[in-house]
Amino acid sequence: MPSFFASHVFDAYVMVDWSASGKPVTGRDSIWICCIERVNGTLTLQALNNPPTRVEAHEQLADLLSDLLARDRMVLAGFDFPLGYPAGFAARLRSDTPDWRSVWKEFYARFSDEPDVARQRFAIAADINRRLSGRAFPFWGCLNANQSEYFTSTRPDGYGPSGLAEKRLAEQRAPTTQPVWKLFYPGSVGSQALLGIPHVFKLRYHPWLQAQTRVWPFETGLRALDRPGSNGWRLLLAEVYPSLIHPIIPTGKIKDAVQVETLARHFAALDETGKLSPLFAGDISLSPAARAAVEREEGWILGVTNLAASAPAEPDYLRDPKAIYRASFARIRAETDLSDLPEDLHAVAIRLIHACGMTDLIDDLAFSPDVAQAARKALSCGAAILVDTEMVAQGIILSRLSGNPVRCLLNDPAAQALAAQQGTTRSAAAVDLWTDDLEGAVVVIGNAPTALFRLLERLEEGAPRPAAVLAFPVGFVGAAESKDALIQHCGGIPYLTVRGRRGGSAMAAAALNALAGSPDEGVRETGEGQGNRI
Repeated sequence: MPSFFASHVFDAYVMVDWSASGKPVTGRDSIWICCIERVNGTLTLQALNNPPTRVEAHEQLADLLSDLLARDRMVLAGFDFPLGYPAGFAARLRSDTPDWRSVWKEFYARFSDEPDVARQRFAIAADINRRLSGRAFPFWGCLNANQSEYFTSTRPDGYGPSGLAEKRLAEQRAPTTQPVWKLFYPGSVGSQALLGIPHVFKLRYHPWLQAQTRVWPFETGLRALDRPGSNGWRLLLAEVYPSLIHPIIPTGKIKDAVQVETLARHFAALDETGKLSPLFAGDISLSPAARAAVEREEGWILGVTNLAASAPAEPDYLRDPKAIYRASFARIRAETDLSDLPEDLHAVAIRLIHACGMTDLIDDLAFSPDVAQAARKALSCGAAILVDTEMVAQGIILSRLSGNPVRCLLNDPAAQALAAQQGTTRSAAAVDLWTDDLEGAVVVIGNAPTALFRLLERLEEGAPRPAAVLAFPVGFVGAAESKDALIQHCGGIPYLTVRGRRGGSAMAAAALNALAGSPDEGVRETGEGQGNRI
């Protein structure tokens, strides 16, 4: 390795958090641009901008980057969305020139920046699907109102070795990444790519920047970088993934703003120790064919497979419970997009993810718009909490309640006798014993689909109406079906559930605990408490 690797390759680090919003927006879940520049040997924050639209972001980036180049700065510009697609997509899209550039030109031609471009993306993706496959594949993900013959709200079949892969090679090595085909739902990056690539294309060929700009790895190859001479490029455009690092988001700070600054400082710190340059070689285990696909059309995420090895050593494991909670909730916020959820459900979603360890759970959440307000109001008034299992009861934090009785009748002798008489489960029979407490109660089901089915039957029969239903039955028989029945129930009772087989007592208790806490909790948890249950 040349001796100059001991010093930095770049002088400035510009990180961009993009947005696919259909309207001007600032603050959370909007565009953020950060520039860290090395000035007289000191890393200095030169810009932390929050432009409200993609057009304004493009203009600010062009000005910022051209100023840096005019001052002979070497610049790394990172964008937090995919710059390429799985191998084979380019050939299907434009067979005459099957590479990354043809995809960029196609998107540039199709995605203008008219005010309604964010809504147009579904129709344009549907047209691309029609051309590529004659059906709703490979792009997907939208509200039901945007569905069509060639575009659906749910993931289609057909990804695999015989066709287009669901994820690029880089994404297969980064488990928390989302498929580029997915255009909607929390965590989706597909829309950011469709609406972001045209702007990166314009920056690459901007008259102020074109001669000194290259795109990694398409124009540089997968290789460790030298600091180019006066005749080489000075601006390198690359794909980054902020969730590869896990910054703690201080209370009151905007996650996106903290992430772009943290990521810029992270790459700058690696560069100062000679550890950034090798990251541009990607994964050294790639086969020649895979490497060619990455360089021709897929692209790569800066730091994937190498970042852990280059990061400073950490303690073997955290022992401080307060630190564990802070780190856990910070990572959930960093890896999860909550923008499609109502604000008053953010804390609930974070608690649920914390309980199961799966950030993709947010894609399956189903709820009525008023569930958080209804449940919190009932809990603050001391309403009864009716649960289907002792495990749910034991998971509820009594210190968060307002003296609410927590009742589980699963082991009541009357439930056992009724179950035998009706030929059903004790969980379902116990629901019949809730009648005196059901009016205005908060029902929490964390195990038995039969309990949820029976509750819906009792409501159809005219039983008293609870204030809210938190339903998380789990398993392979009846769990998904019982929750679908709740979602379709026309009784108008506020509900929260998670589609499919997933659920369980821990998640049910977590939902209740979040609703019993303050609506804006999520990074302040320091520990848990328990007590005797009624």
